[in-house]
Amino acid sequence: SGLMLLDDGGRAALRAALDALAAALPPGLAPRRAWAGITGVDATLAPALAQALAAALRLGAAQVHVVSDIDLACRAAFAPGEGVLVYAGTGSVAAHRAADGSLHRAGGRGAVIDDAGGGHWLAREALCRVWRLEDAAPGHGLATPLGRALARAVGGADWAATRAFVYGASRGELGTLALAVAEAAREGDATARALLAQAGAELARLAQALHTRLGAALPVALAGHVWALHPAIEAAFRAALQASAPGVPVRPLSEPAHVAAARLAAAQEAAP
Repeated sequence: SGLMLLDDGGRAALRAALDALAAALPPGLAPRRAWAGITGVDATLAPALAQALAAALRLGAAQVHVVSDIDLACRAAFAPGEGVLVYAGTGSVAAHRAADGSLHRAGGRGAVIDDAGGGHWLAREALCRVWRLEDAAPGHGLATPLGRALARAVGGADWAATRAFVYGASRGELGTLALAVAEAAREGDATARALLAQAGAELARLAQALHTRLGAALPVALAGHVWALHPAIEAAFRAALQASAPGVPVRPLSEPAHVAAARLAAAQEAAP
């Protein structure tokens, strides 16, 4: 993460990770160029990350290009100006890379502010509903399929277990509870199904926001592990998007971002 550059411990961990990456390269195959899409990167942090990656790979600064993970995913999804990427993992964001190379984003502001439709949001909303039901009728929230699935995930069917898990977990670890929401939906839990549908509608809102700003209903590509949780998410997404942009194409990300990074690096290396 680019945020690792902000303190001494993070910088040391980053150097160790990059050194391990360099050491894992096949013997005798020295890299000539590198592209990287890294979370937490902005224009102020990219040069320092590029310098660290160049040092680890023994490359010159001109041979390394660092962008945000979302920027790289946009490049994997579409040529500039062609479409909108909606990414839903722990968080959520939509992005469009314009023909002039500028990056337009909607969402992606983190769990404290929003990230609606992402894994962390699904986990938080599910826990909220179960424990509000417990407030009104003790024993009822935890007896639902959603309550039981969450209890299994956090390691216990009481508040102490939930509290220990939630307040001891990282943002990403908390986001894994979205798996329990999907499990409960498959068991027929109406609250879980409604949450998944709401997640799809929230993710559609991100695409709709960019369509409005860009003045065109561009094709949409989907990326991130949330889309694989349950079909109800994509179904709700498509229904909401078709209501505002009938006929707009929607498809999964066709090229993994790391493959796009290799393609971009190779293209630069081959350029005259």
